[in-house]
Amino acid sequence: MSSSSRASSIDGGVSVGPLSELPQEQPELPLSKNKLKKLRRDQAWEEGRERRKELRKIKKQEKKERKRATTREEIRPSDPTNAKRKANDDSEAPSAKKPKHQKAIQLPVSFVIDCGFDDLMLDGERKSLASQVTRTYSDNHKAPFRSHLFISSFGGHLKERFDNVLSGHHHSWKGVKFLENDFEQAAIQANELMRSDQVGKLAGAFESAQSAQEAMEASSSGEVVYLTSDSPDTLTELKPYSTYIIGGLVDKNRHKGICYKRAMDRDMKTAKLPIGDYMKMSSRFVLATNHVVEIMLRWLELGDWGKAFLEVIPKRKGGILKDGITVPEQTLKEPTLDGENGDELSAPIHDNGANPSNETQKVEDIQQPSGLDGP
Repeated sequence: MSSSSRASSIDGGVSVGPLSELPQEQPELPLSKNKLKKLRRDQAWEEGRERRKELRKIKKQEKKERKRATTREEIRPSDPTNAKRKANDDSEAPSAKKPKHQKAIQLPVSFVIDCGFDDLMLDGERKSLASQVTRTYSDNHKAPFRSHLFISSFGGHLKERFDNVLSGHHHSWKGVKFLENDFEQAAIQANELMRSDQVGKLAGAFESAQSAQEAMEASSSGEVVYLTSDSPDTLTELKPYSTYIIGGLVDKNRHKGICYKRAMDRDMKTAKLPIGDYMKMSSRFVLATNHVVEIMLRWLELGDWGKAFLEVIPKRKGGILKDGITVPEQTLKEPTLDGENGDELSAPIHDNGANPSNETQKVEDIQQPSGLDGP
């Protein structure tokens, strides 16, 4: 018997081939410094999870105690010191009373965040997208005029991060639908909702279509639009009973034109925000997914793109209104501060970037926004 065909009997007759044919263990490659640093950071974050949970409980309990103490002071009129102090407070700041909270109004319009780009993003970019999705929900939930919100293609690494790292807090969100289906199927569901009796009311920027005839015409003329900066068409207004799709992609502009091609492959209408019609920018038109949604939410409230852009676009972009376009200063809120929603966390509505370094803490702190109980 030749050496090439010789077999050995091991453990009671189990025959194996020549040693040269046995699989050889591959030596493990050493981890890079950045990888080791990331692993240590993730490990430290996981180890501190219970501690953060306890701190949140303590803060919540302290808030309850302060509220009880304030209530007790208000119901003790027999205390002359307290009554005198309360009278002085009322006389000094009569206008400082906290305004009553206005209940949010559900409008007949839908926003879809297309998250079907999981395999095109790096790990840090997926973290940034998770932060943007969370802030998108928070902005919509707290807005005086809400849209219906859909998160399509919710799966892969993004869903894994929401379920594990972010402790599944999205399960408590109200007024949002997470769908495994793609953006086209989400748009179909949104259109069905637009024809239902739970669609919402015409208010805010839609208030001009209040008559029965106009409402009926608007209901039948609703459209589906994929927002992308590569579109030749510009969005002039949001229409009631319509669905607007925003690409949930953070890729530092590696995949140019992918959202436009994605929409064209489905014969879907496209449009871009009219930023260039209203604003002069000192940098590229780079917007995060949550910024795009926030701009549209502000338009639904104000009916004015110029005001919406000034209030939402971060100051670091150096955006100013073009000549001939004016906005009353008293109508403006403070624009988004640099880094408030992450630095260059971008959606393909214009361009992309990422800065996931402190995203995890920000996302966990948002969770369920207070003040509204959902539609």
